[in-house]
Amino acid sequence: KSSFQSAQQVQTQATEAMAEPAYTIPASRTTAETEEYQRVSSNVGKGLAVIQEELHRMRIATKAQVESIAIQKEVKDMMKKRVDLLEEIPKMPDFLVALRPHTVWEKTPVKLFCTVEGNPRPIVKWYKGGVPVDPLSAPGKYKIESKYGVHSLIISRCVVSDTAEYSAVATNQHGTATSKAMVTVKSKLLHDIHPSKLEVTLLERFPVSFGVEGSSIRLSCTMVVVPDLPNVPPLAQWYRDDTLLKPSNLVEMSVGGGAASLTLPQLAKDDEGLYTLRIFTKDGTAEHSAYLFVSDAPASVKGAPGAPMSVKAYDVNSDYVLVAWKPPNTVNEAPITGYFVDRSVTGTDTWVQCNPAPVKVCKYPVSGLDVGHSYYFRVRAVNSAGISRPSRKSGKVTRTGKEDVSVPSAPGQIVATRNTKSSVFVQWEAPKHLKSLLGYYIDGRVVGAKEWFPCNHKPFRHNRFVVHGLIPGESYVFRVQAVNIFGLSEESQESSPIAVEPALATPSAPYGITMLSCDGSSMTLAWKKPKHCGGSKVKAYYIDKRDADTLVWKEVNLAAVTERICTVDNLTEGTFYEFRIQAANLAGVGLPSAPSTPLKCEAWTMEQPGPAYDLSFREVRGQSLVILWKAPIYTGADAVTGYFVDMAKKGSSEFVTLNGDPVTPHGFLQVTGLEEGSSYVFRVRAVNSKGVGKTSELSEPVCAKALPGTTEIVAGVDEETGDVFLSFEACEICETSKFEWSKNYKPIGDCPRATVTAKGRTSRLTFTNPDKDDLGRYSVVVTDTDGVSSSYTLTEDALNTMLELSYAIRHPVVPLKHNLNYEILEKGHVRFWLQAVKLSPSVSYRFIVNDKAVTSGEGQKISHDVASGVIQMTVDHFTRANEGTYTVQINDGKAKTQSSLVLVGDAFKAALKEAEFQRKEHIRKQGPHFSEYLDFTVTEDCTVMLTCKVANVKKDTVFHWYKEDDEVVPETAPNVMSGSCALPLPLFSRKDQGVYKAVLSDDKGKDTSVFDISGKVFDDIINAIARNAGASASELVMQCTPEGIRLQCYMNYYTEEMKTVWKHKDSKIASSEKMRIGGTAEMAWMQICDPSDKEKGHYAIEISDGKWVFVYRGRVVGGLPDVVTIMEEKSLSLTCTVWGEPTPEVTWFKNEQEVASNEHTRVTFDGGKFASLVINKVTTDDSGKYSINVRNKYGGEFVEITVSVYRHGEPIPEPKLGQPRAAPPPAQPVPPKSPAPSKTPTPSKPQTPAQSVKSPTPAPAATPGTKSPTPPRSVKSPTPPRFMKSPTPPRK
Repeated sequence: KSSFQSAQQVQTQATEAMAEPAYTIPASRTTAETEEYQRVSSNVGKGLAVIQEELHRMRIATKAQVESIAIQKEVKDMMKKRVDLLEEIPKMPDFLVALRPHTVWEKTPVKLFCTVEGNPRPIVKWYKGGVPVDPLSAPGKYKIESKYGVHSLIISRCVVSDTAEYSAVATNQHGTATSKAMVTVKSKLLHDIHPSKLEVTLLERFPVSFGVEGSSIRLSCTMVVVPDLPNVPPLAQWYRDDTLLKPSNLVEMSVGGGAASLTLPQLAKDDEGLYTLRIFTKDGTAEHSAYLFVSDAPASVKGAPGAPMSVKAYDVNSDYVLVAWKPPNTVNEAPITGYFVDRSVTGTDTWVQCNPAPVKVCKYPVSGLDVGHSYYFRVRAVNSAGISRPSRKSGKVTRTGKEDVSVPSAPGQIVATRNTKSSVFVQWEAPKHLKSLLGYYIDGRVVGAKEWFPCNHKPFRHNRFVVHGLIPGESYVFRVQAVNIFGLSEESQESSPIAVEPALATPSAPYGITMLSCDGSSMTLAWKKPKHCGGSKVKAYYIDKRDADTLVWKEVNLAAVTERICTVDNLTEGTFYEFRIQAANLAGVGLPSAPSTPLKCEAWTMEQPGPAYDLSFREVRGQSLVILWKAPIYTGADAVTGYFVDMAKKGSSEFVTLNGDPVTPHGFLQVTGLEEGSSYVFRVRAVNSKGVGKTSELSEPVCAKALPGTTEIVAGVDEETGDVFLSFEACEICETSKFEWSKNYKPIGDCPRATVTAKGRTSRLTFTNPDKDDLGRYSVVVTDTDGVSSSYTLTEDALNTMLELSYAIRHPVVPLKHNLNYEILEKGHVRFWLQAVKLSPSVSYRFIVNDKAVTSGEGQKISHDVASGVIQMTVDHFTRANEGTYTVQINDGKAKTQSSLVLVGDAFKAALKEAEFQRKEHIRKQGPHFSEYLDFTVTEDCTVMLTCKVANVKKDTVFHWYKEDDEVVPETAPNVMSGSCALPLPLFSRKDQGVYKAVLSDDKGKDTSVFDISGKVFDDIINAIARNAGASASELVMQCTPEGIRLQCYMNYYTEEMKTVWKHKDSKIASSEKMRIGGTAEMAWMQICDPSDKEKGHYAIEISDGKWVFVYRGRVVGGLPDVVTIMEEKSLSLTCTVWGEPTPEVTWFKNEQEVASNEHTRVTFDGGKFASLVINKVTTDDSGKYSINVRNKYGGEFVEITVSVYRHGEPIPEPKLGQPRAAPPPAQPVPPKSPAPSKTPTPSKPQTPAQSVKSPTPAPAATPGTKSPTPPRSVKSPTPPRFMKSPTPPRK
C-alpha cells in the first residue's frame, strides 16, 4: 500500500486544483444584499444536484487519469534507480518486450505476449478493458502462461465481443508496470447479416449439462430485449465446437418470449461438445458457452460396449462406399473385438448387416450397392460380452484416399490443476505420432478406487479439458487416450493426485458495509464476508475512508483486521464519510468493495438499541432453517431484552414477524413452515425496555433447499471405549474447511467436558463424563462450504440410554440366551447347560458345585461349542450326593458373567426321580418293550379297540392279552413283527369294564402294559362311541303303532350308557307309561302311547359325547303317515301343515274321487295353514287310498295315504313293505349348551325307512370345535320315496 503514496499526493493536488472558490457570507447585509443572497442561495440549491452529478463523473474520469499518471511517474522514478550490473539489487518491474496490437478474423486464435524483468520476479495480471481476465469464467477460451520470463495470453476462439484494449500489469513489492495493446476482431459474417438494432442482455444462462443417449435435453438462455418486438426476434446462432448448427429433426431451435433455446430430442454421443449461443446486438454480439456431456445409454447386454459415433461414408467409386467411424470409450468393459456395419436404403426402416464377421479397424468398404440409390450407414461395436447399441446413422458421402492403418501413439505428460470446487483443469502433451488424430478420451479415477470412469464420451480435439461433476474435496487421478479412425492409443501415464478445490485466487470484494454505532468522533462498522474466498481462508481486512466530497482514499488500518467489525477513530463530527474494504488471503489482497453510502459522523443518543448485524444461516432444509445474528453494539438506554425476526419472500416488501413475543437474547431462531425451493430474506430488530430499535440490514436471499447429500448429526457410543459422542459427516468439504461445534449456538472451543476430532469428512464431538449439564442443542458448521451444517438436541432420555450402553461397553457382560438349566437325558444322565449369545474361541469358564470347582473326569464331562454358544456339564450317575447349588463363571475377553442353579428340596427330588426313571427305561428298552403303552380307539362302526405298539421284538417274542388276570384269546393272533397289536371289544358296554393287561416277553426280557377301563376311562370310551354314533345317526322317523306313535333314530351302535336326551318342544322327556324310551343296538326310540293334541309338536333327540351334542329332530304335526291301520268304530284324523304364498287350495281325494265334507267325513282348512280330514266312526267301507292335493299359481304337491280298517278281534293286517330308503345325510354336532334349533318345513311325506333295510354307513364323526352350520330356511329335509314303508317295531 505504501507504493501508492506518490499517487495519493498527485490525487490531492488534482482535487485542490478542481476545488471551486467558496461562497463567503458577509458579516452584515443590507436589505438588498439579503435579497441578493436569498436569490443566489435559491439558484445554488436548484443546481446542487446537477453539480453533484457532474462532480461524480469528474471523479471517475480523474481517478483513472491520476492513477495512470501516478503509475507512470513511479515507474520512471524506479527505472532511474535501476542498476543493471547488480542483479541482486531490488528492481521494479520493467517490460523488455511490450504488447503489440492485433487484428484477427472471428473464430481464429490470438496470442498476446510480453517479457518482464524485475527483482523479486513480478506477478503479471491480465486485464480486458480494465476488468481482470478470469479463465474460469469461460472454460477453454483463455489460457494464461508464464515461462522463462515470457508471459502470454491466448484467446483460443475470438469473437467480435473480444475487441478491446488488453493490458498486462506486472507488480512486485517495489512497483508496478503496465503494457497495453488493442485487439480488433473482424466478423466474416457481417456482410451476410443484416445489422440488428436490438439491445440484448443475457440473464440466466445454461450451465454445464449432462445427458444420456436416447434422452432429450434443452439448453436455454433468458434475455432482455430492448425494444421487445414480437415480430422481430433477435438473431441467434448456436455452435457446437465452433460448428454452426442448423435446424433439423435432431436439432430444434427457438428464439422469442425472452429466451433462446436449443433442444436435442434424441441425444447421441455425437452431440457432446462445447455449445455456444451467439446473439447479435446493437453493440456487436453477446454469447455464452458451456459443455454438454453425453454418456452411454444402458447396454442391452451387461458388459457390452458403448455405441460408436461420427459415422461417415466416403464415395470411393461407383460400386462401393468406404464407411469410417470413431470408436467408443471403453473403461470398465471388455476390449472391443470388432464392429458390424449396417446399411439402409433411404426411405426405409430396414437395416441389413454388411459384413459377416466383425472388422477390427474403424473403416469398412461396403460393396454390392446399387448405382443411383442412396444409403444410410450405422455401426455396432462388439466385445466378449455382446453387441452395443447402434450408432447414429451416417450423413452425406465424401471422398477419401488410402491411409496408413495404425493408431496414434500415447499422449505425453498429463497435468491436473485446481479449477473450481467441483471441476479440475486437465492438460496433456500431444502424441508424438498423430496418425490422423480425431481427438482424445479422458478418464478419471478416485484415489484408492480401482474403477475408472469416462470424463467425456466424444473425442475432444484440444489437449486441455475441464472435468466437471466431481465431488468437492475428493482426490482424483486422470489419464488420456488418443483416438483416430483405426482405434485408441495406449493410455497415458496417470496424473498426480489432485484434490477438487477452487483455484487459488484473491478473494472477491466484501460488501454490505453497515454502521453499528457512532459517538461523534468514531464509527463502528461491520461488513459481510466475500462471496468467494479464492480457495484460501480470508485472514485479513483493510479499511479505507474518505470524505464524501473528496476522491482521495486514506488507509484506516495498517495492521490487518481479522474480524468483520472495526471501529474507525479520529473522525470529525458532522462530516459524511465513505468507506471501502479489501479482503486478503494467501494469494494477496483482493479488489476493494464498492464505496459505502455516505455515513454521517453524528453521536447516537436514542434510547432504543442499534441494529443487530452479521445475519447468517445454518441447517437450511426444505421446510426450515436457523437464522443467527450478533447483538447490537449500541444498546441504548437499557440492555437488550429480546429480538423480533421478520421474513419476506425474495422480491417482496411484505414482511411477516415470525415471533409474537421477543426472542430471548440468545441470538438465534429456528424458522419452520417454509416452502421448499422458495427464497427468503430476513431482518432483525432488537428490543429493550424503551422500545424496538433500528432494523438490521437485510440478509442475503436464502433458498429453502437442502444441499445434495445432506446428512444429520448422529449420536452414538463408541464400541471400543464406551465414549458418548456426536458425529457428523459433511457432504462437502475443501482443504481449508474446519468443523466448528457449538452448544446452543455458542462456540464450544477448548472445553474440558468435550473434545473435537476430525478425520476426512467426519468430525466427532466426544463427551468426557456426560451428565445433565451437557443437555442442550449441539450444532456444527463446516467452514468454506456452501453452508454445510447440522444440529442435534441431546435430551435426558437419549443421554440416559447412551450412558447405559456406555456402562455396558466399559463393563461388558457376556449376554446369555439361556441361564443355567438342567435336563434329564436317556440312561438317566443329567446335563447342566447354558447358552451365550456369542462366544469367542478364547473363552474361559469353570463349573462350581457347592462352592467347589469341578473339572472333567470320571463321572462327569465338561465341554463347550463356540458356534452355538453352549457350555455344558454332563453327570453320568445322578444320586442324592448331587443335591446343591451349581454355578458357571465365564470370562470372554473383557466381558464376564455367571449363572447359578439351586437344585435342592422338591426340585432336586423331582430331578432325581426323573433320572432314575430314565435309567430304568433305558434298561427296559434293552429287551422287547412297549414303545406306546395300551390305549383305546373307537372305529367308525363303534367297535372299541385296545391298541399298543411294540419295539425291539423278534419272531420268538410272545404276546398275551389278559382281563382281570384271565387270558383273553382274540380271534386273530397278535403279530408282534408288525409293530402294533390290538384287541377288539365289539358292542361295548358296562360288561367290558375291568383291568386289561398286555404282556410281551422273550429271552431278552419281559415288559407289561396295564389299562384300567373304569371311571373316567370308561366315560371317555362311551363318549367316543357317542361321537361316532351321533355322527352316523339318521333323522328321526315316525311310525304308527297300535299303542300310538313311535319316533326312531337309527345309528351304527346304541347303548343305554350313551348320554341321550329326548325333548318335546325343547323340554326334556322322562320315560313314563305315556312316553316310553328305549333302544336296540341299531337305534334309539321313543314310544308315544295314545297320542292326543297335547303330544303335537317338535321332537328331538340329543346325543352327547361330553363336548358336542348331536341333535336330530322329528315333526309329528307337520306330516302324514304312509299307511294307517285303525280298528272299526274308531275316529280317524289326518292332519298336515301347508305352506305357500299365495295361500294354496287344498283338495282331498279317496280312490281318486274328491271327498265332500259331511257329517261322517269332515274336511277343514284352518288359517290357511292346517288341513284336516276327520272320519267319525270308521267302517270297513272307509278303507282305501286317500290323497291330498295342495296347489297355487306357482305349483303344487300331491301326497297319498293308505287307510286299512279292521274289525274288533281280527288280527292287525300286515302292511306291505316298500323299497329301502335313501341314506340320510350325516348329523351335524352342535355345542351342548347352545343347540341351534332346527326349523325345517314339514315334508310332504314322512321319512320312514323299511324294516328290512339296514342302517346306512355313518359319515365320519364331526371334529370337535367345528361349529355346525345352520341350514337356511329354504332347505327342506330330504323326503323319502312314496313306496318306502315304516317297519313295525317288535312288541315287548
